[in-house]
Amino acid sequence: MMERVGLLKPAVDAHTLGINSLAELLKDCGYEVVFGSAELAEALDNVKYQAQRRRIIDWIKAENITRLGVSYRLDVNQAVDMVGYLLHELLNNKLLAHQGGPLRAFYFAGLPEACRRIDQAYHGLVKTFEGGETPAETLKKFEVPEEKIPAEIRSGQKYDGDRLAFGEELIASEAYLKEERTPAVIKQYSEFGTKQDTVEKRLAARADITRPLMRAHAGPYTTVEDFLTWVKQLAHTGFLDILSIGTSQLTQSNFGEEWGEKPNGGGVPINSAADYEQVWAQSRPLLLRTYAGTKNVPHLAAIHEETINICWHALSFWWFNQLDGRGPYGLLENLRQHVDTVRYIVQTQKPLEANVSHHFAFRGADDVTYIVSAYLAAKLAKKMGIRTFVLQNMLNTPRQTWGLQDLAKSRALLSLVKSLEDEKFQVLLQPRAGLDYFSPDQDKAKAQLAAVTALMDDIDPRNEQSPPLIHVVSYSEGRDLATPEVIDESVRITAYSLRKYRELRRKGIVDDLSTNLEVQERAARLRQDARRVIEAIETHISEPYSAEGFFKIFVSGFLPVPYLWNQAELYRHARGWSTKLERGGVVVVDKGGKRLGIESRIETALGNLAHAEYALKQGR
Repeated sequence: MMERVGLLKPAVDAHTLGINSLAELLKDCGYEVVFGSAELAEALDNVKYQAQRRRIIDWIKAENITRLGVSYRLDVNQAVDMVGYLLHELLNNKLLAHQGGPLRAFYFAGLPEACRRIDQAYHGLVKTFEGGETPAETLKKFEVPEEKIPAEIRSGQKYDGDRLAFGEELIASEAYLKEERTPAVIKQYSEFGTKQDTVEKRLAARADITRPLMRAHAGPYTTVEDFLTWVKQLAHTGFLDILSIGTSQLTQSNFGEEWGEKPNGGGVPINSAADYEQVWAQSRPLLLRTYAGTKNVPHLAAIHEETINICWHALSFWWFNQLDGRGPYGLLENLRQHVDTVRYIVQTQKPLEANVSHHFAFRGADDVTYIVSAYLAAKLAKKMGIRTFVLQNMLNTPRQTWGLQDLAKSRALLSLVKSLEDEKFQVLLQPRAGLDYFSPDQDKAKAQLAAVTALMDDIDPRNEQSPPLIHVVSYSEGRDLATPEVIDESVRITAYSLRKYRELRRKGIVDDLSTNLEVQERAARLRQDARRVIEAIETHISEPYSAEGFFKIFVSGFLPVPYLWNQAELYRHARGWSTKLERGGVVVVDKGGKRLGIESRIETALGNLAHAEYALKQGR
């Protein structure tokens, strides 16, 4: 009997990536997948009414559904009630397999607390997914036979499974708790910890040049005084190298103003140069960095330079404005402010980090767009005179991405951006885990942190000086805000995992991914497609490496963002694409769901250039 999986989500829940990813995975294994219609989504919204439940039951019967999945990631109480109403109706209609019915399993995907309560309430009649499951774990829960899983998927899942097993064994050993503090691997120099210190000097001073500098983000959502306590503790324990100050939304958007009753937006409420100077004083000898402003961007960059000797500036170019609801400026003005800020940064001789690629990925961009957007930012930086470029590379984004695809994407990205290097421009790779990668189960999350560290090392496995920087995302992020204790433990896990994984590779215990043919083929394909997009941009857009050039690139649709919500009409060509997960990566697809060739994408974007030119003249 052919397995037919029916997938439902209520209309009120906008989350679709997980359910779409599941569908693609099951289709690859030969299962038929049926999505519930908009009418059925509304029925699930109102599942407490028997007539609405009847519509769902009729659909299950008409479509010959053998496995039913429901996704809902909002209110916990509503999730438990929704599943209860639906399960009751399934039992009343004798649709479950143990009753002689066609439904072999009923699944629910939602928030961890909802899953826990459903597990307790329904005694195994509903199998739950709380997020963070690997594709291999997902297929196991769906009881997919091994012979139905394609070889490419088995290969991809083996790599991810092996890394997770490495992480689980490492965490169980607790050997990482013996990891040394940073001062033990840094040779002291006269500028160390002073206003003349730089990230380049800190890198050069590593006694063990194979250990990256560790950066972490921190900040309680309470008071500056609370944060100063955290800062002093992190500086004293000495595991961290670079502290990224997690300032509030108001700090970024309304620095130096009267805030009144405006909501903080999460983060440390720093609102004066004096606040920053206190952070500097308490943080010795850490290097410091923080978020750029979303208003008066060059001015706040100067504040950061003067008060905390910011070790590198970070700009998002296309983001943190009206486009994503995070700032007051329209896209064009935001780009102009950022370009002006780059001019200022050049004067300071500080590095620049471009936070662009993952913001595109958050909005549904494909892997080629991820690479192209970072290259464009890097080349603009070089053309304007930046000498050191920090290449942030967020892995596991979306979290359903396979590790092999992450390696291919990372290698394509790194090789293209490093092709810009010369005696006046250097690139520092800074990988990090994905924003929503970690499980709320803390033991699993620690193992995941070790596993993603192994992934970072496999980007350039023959070079033990790469990566020079790691942005350590604390293992608690899937559940709680990271405290200083959690940050220190996360740094220790990362540093120890890196050293242990390299040791195992040298002994031949873990695979050397430098020669993996699948990764090489994927990376070559991504590089080729990214180069074609870059060539088209540079050929057909005048002065592409400028605020106006970046505006036209975006408006004409060279950088697909199908999940962009704001200002839909102006950016209709940027939004007017569809993407999906395919064999562990994100690709642009046509209306029929088939991968769209790069030449077709370029031709479409070129056809939209007149609209972009018109929008530029209007000063949008």
